[in-house]
Amino acid sequence: MSPIITAIVVISALTGGLTILLLIAEFFFANYGEVTVDVNAGEKTLKVKGGANLLSTLASQKLFLPSGCGGRGSCGTCKCRVVDGGGPLLPTETPYLSDEERKTSVRLACQIKVKNDIKIQVPEELLSIKEFETVIEKITDFTHDIKGIRFKLPEGETIKFKAGQFANLFSKPYDEVREETSRAYSISSAPKDNKAIELIIRYVPNGMVTTYVFKHLKEGDKVKLIGPFGEFFLRDTDREIVCIAGGSGLAPIRSIILDMIDRGISNRKATFFFGAVTKKDLYYVEEFKEIEKNHPWFRFVPALSRDDSDHPYSKGLITDVVASNYSDLKNMEAYLCGSPGMIDACEKVLTSKGMPKTQIFYDKFS
Repeated sequence: MSPIITAIVVISALTGGLTILLLIAEFFFANYGEVTVDVNAGEKTLKVKGGANLLSTLASQKLFLPSGCGGRGSCGTCKCRVVDGGGPLLPTETPYLSDEERKTSVRLACQIKVKNDIKIQVPEELLSIKEFETVIEKITDFTHDIKGIRFKLPEGETIKFKAGQFANLFSKPYDEVREETSRAYSISSAPKDNKAIELIIRYVPNGMVTTYVFKHLKEGDKVKLIGPFGEFFLRDTDREIVCIAGGSGLAPIRSIILDMIDRGISNRKATFFFGAVTKKDLYYVEEFKEIEKNHPWFRFVPALSRDDSDHPYSKGLITDVVASNYSDLKNMEAYLCGSPGMIDACEKVLTSKGMPKTQIFYDKFS
């Protein structure tokens, strides 16, 4: 081993060891005592024990910020404005903040440690986010890796949400997982159905919450939900609508379409392009075909990317199918839901057909 490589290894080991020692020392000896969290210039004043991150500190006081990743710092949704007391901006935050957000002191709550008094500003609607102790009313296997879950709310309680929003589902300890964990899932039911909500959940190998859902959750179990969250919802315009989704991304699109029916919105055409790999990955086809039959303003276009068997659906990548259906999209608006890669690819197709980015709304799964 060369002297340079040896030096790098030694320095890395010393740095790692020092970091561990500092973490251990902070765990055992740091005592931040009671601190004050001022929310929206005194609208709420929280007295809390210092030491935890801001996201979990607020949650302990029943003030819930959106968090698609459960506080791991990988989704960038738990944003709030820190007026004072948040400390310096961290490298783990910068990839998720625009230049304008950095200038206006927007931070990721999961990355800020509450060590002293802190003043923050959050959107007013977040102050009404609620926690629900629900009961699993029904579990439906839609495909080999997608389940639909219906959560019944406590007797006498209702939930008010916009079609397209999401809720955080909390798992309970299981196997080697010793603490509850949460992940965000889009609501697939209609806002009118306000005594229960439905989520569509796709299995992620080794995913802490999806493993709990697929291997441990049963009908009749009690489960905690928090919501609603999110800025993905139908805008109030008269433009024709293009919806594109894949996999469990169908959830918020279904909610939007059902809500349009409930609200009697029939003056806006809407086409839903649903991308899947093979026929076994399709679900809710009969429901959407029935909607298409009964509501002339709606069209459903499922597409299979790798299934060359005989079937009545479109063939090819969903981006190609969308592109073949339109020549000019400048006066339409789009609602996309799915993986970041799918959404980025769809955005390129839509803008190439003239649709401004300001008319493209999406929910990227983290």
